[in-house]
Amino acid sequence: MRPALASLVLLVTLLGGCASPTAKFYHLSADSSLTATGARAPSRPVIVGPVTVPDLVDRPQIVTRDTSNQVTLNEFARWGEPLKSSIADAIAGDLTLLLGSDKIAPAARAIPDLDALRVRVDIQQFESVPGDHVAIDAHWTVRTFGDDNALTGRTRVSEPVSGADYDALVAAHSRALARVSRDIATAIGGGASK
Repeated sequence: MRPALASLVLLVTLLGGCASPTAKFYHLSADSSLTATGARAPSRPVIVGPVTVPDLVDRPQIVTRDTSNQVTLNEFARWGEPLKSSIADAIAGDLTLLLGSDKIAPAARAIPDLDALRVRVDIQQFESVPGDHVAIDAHWTVRTFGDDNALTGRTRVSEPVSGADYDALVAAHSRALARVSRDIATAIGGGASK
């Protein structure tokens, strides 16, 4: 009986050691500390999207930079939805707070409207360095369908990461996107609220 019990204990111990870590899923969010800028809220709806991101980070895994030439794809730290969608959600949420308007939505959930202001965001850099910083370089355009006049801008942001975990890293990206959103809100409030 004892050899069987010892074998069972050994088997349970070995199987427990083979268990895989559980994946965690992350989502960028609007910065709830943002307040209306005082800029005139647009009279028309605002649709955020499309959003593009570099191929390197356009994947489910969170990609971090280890050195100038080395990156890590973490199989257990993943985006809860495509990164492009998460960025559009965060910017739409930020713009809602900054412009004081409830007529702002990411393109994936917006009702088609030819009169809407379209915010296109091309992320040129989406860098993540755990425990150090995140960096975003975003080119953005605000225009109405069929209108050749566009408001364009570029926002480069580096935001410190307050801890070594992925929660801190994602929170820093959300804060960095809030700074991108401020620039877009200023452009919309100053020139596109016709």
